[in-house]
Amino acid sequence: METRGGQQRIPRPVDMSPGPSPLWVGLDETARRFDLGAVRAALTHALPGSKPPRGVASRDAAVLVALFEVDGEARVVLTKRPETMPSHQGEIAFPGGKYDPDVDASLAHAALREAHEEVDLDPGLVEVIGELDTLSTVASQFVNTPFVGLLAEPPRLVPHPREVVKVFDVALSDLFDAKTYRSEIWRFPAATNDINIHFYELPGETVWGATARILTNLLTKLAASRER
Repeated sequence: METRGGQQRIPRPVDMSPGPSPLWVGLDETARRFDLGAVRAALTHALPGSKPPRGVASRDAAVLVALFEVDGEARVVLTKRPETMPSHQGEIAFPGGKYDPDVDASLAHAALREAHEEVDLDPGLVEVIGELDTLSTVASQFVNTPFVGLLAEPPRLVPHPREVVKVFDVALSDLFDAKTYRSEIWRFPAATNDINIHFYELPGETVWGATARILTNLLTKLAASRER
C-alpha cells in the first residue's frame, strides 16, 4: 500500500475543520481522464482567469502549468523546492518565478524563461493556450499568473541543482481521485473570512498553498467542461 503525503511544513491553525467537497466529486473514472485535446477544449470555453486587486507593493510573477500526454492521458509537471531556499522550503511548485521587465516581454515569457532555467524546458516546445486565475500571496506580496502550456511529447527535464530538488509529473486523473484531494477551513482570530485550504496527497509529497490553489482552479475548469 502506497504512503500518501510528505514532510512539507504546514502551519495549520488550531481552529480548523474539514472543507467542502470539490466540483469533481461526482465524476466517474472515465470522466476524470483528459487527453490534451480535451484540456484544450475545456480551457478554450472556460471563463477568463480572474485577477485580484493589486497592493501598492505587489510584484508580478508567473508560473507554467506544463502538460503533456502519455497513453492518451494528460500529465502535469511539478517540482520540489530545496530546503535551502529562503522561502517555501521543501514545497511542491510549478516552474516559474519573478517577472523581470528588463528581459521579459510578457508574463508568459517570464513563465517560460523561468521554466527553462529551473528544469531546462525549451520554450520553443511549449504552446501556451491560456491563463488560470491570478493569485496574490500575502507573505511575499507576489501577484502570480499561471499559464497553461501544452507539450507535444513527454519532455526531458533536468532540475537546476540550486533551485529544484526534483522534477516529476502526475496524471490529472490521479489529482481528481478522491484519495488524493482534501480541503480544510482555516480560521484565524484576526481574519475577517475563513480560508479554504486545498491539499493533494501524492505518494511521498503533499501539495498545498499556491500550487494547490492553481491545481484546484485547473481541475474545476476541466470538471465544468464535463457538465456542458
